Amino acid sequence: MSEGELQHTALNGVADYVAALDELCGLARHSLFIFENDFDNIGFNSEARFNTLRRFLLSGPNARLHLLAHDAQPLVRFCPRMMILLRQFSHNMHIYQTPINLRHLSEPFSVADEKHFVRRFHFDDARGVFAQNDPEGARVLKSRFEEMWESSHPGAPATTLGL
Repeated sequence: MSEGELQHTALNGVADYVAALDELCGLARHSLFIFENDFDNIGFNSEARFNTLRRFLLSGPNARLHLLAHDAQPLVRFCPRMMILLRQFSHNMHIYQTPINLRHLSEPFSVADEKHFVRRFHFDDARGVFAQNDPEGARVLKSRFEEMWESSHPGAPATTLGL
C-alpha cells in the first residue's frame, strides 16, 4: 500500500482486532477517540499499548486521547497502566462513561486523526474492519463519538481522593 492510499482490512477475530487497535494507536498523531463496552480483554493493559499511547500523548501539547465506555469500571480496576497514563496526562486524556439511555449502542469503534478507524459490528463479535486513509468514514464515526461524548460523564478520576 502506498502512503495515502485507501485500505480496508477485514478483521476476523479478537487477535485481528487487538492488532488493528495497536496499529491504529501507532498511526495517531493528534487525536484518538475510542468507544468500547468496557475495555476488558482487548489489550488496554498491555505494556506495548501503554508505550504506544504514552509516546502519542508525549508527541505534543495538542495530542488528545478520549476513551468512552458503557462501563468504565473494568478499565479503572484492571488496567493500571491506563490509570497511570490518566494521572500523567490528565490535561489531554479523558475517560468518560455513557449514560443509561445510550447503553443500547453496541458497535465499538476507534478513530485516529479523522483519517483512520477500526470498527466492529457488535461488542460480542470480533469481526470488523480496519480502515486506513478513509477520512470520510472516519469523520462519520468521529461525529457519532462526539454526540455520545456530549451526553456522557467522567468515568474515571485522574487523581485518587481519600483521607
